[in-house]
Amino acid sequence: MITGTQLRMARAALKMGVRDVAAAAKVSPATVTRIEADQPANASTLAAIRTALEAAGVEFIAENGGGAGVRLRKRQQ
Repeated sequence: MITGTQLRMARAALKMGVRDVAAAAKVSPATVTRIEADQPANASTLAAIRTALEAAGVEFIAENGGGAGVRLRKRQQ
């Protein structure tokens, strides 16, 4: 699952606001804000947000000793 920090990083990389992410994931902006503050969230909500951000061009990087993170997906030529 994604963390609040990853969500903030993904939004910044994509230049998306809280409302943009919320609309794409079909959740409320308050839900996005709560998750960014590391408050508990349903797995289905986290999955919806992750799917929306991945569709927008982000890849989530798992914890690998250097910390979890995100990066922009390489554009197809």
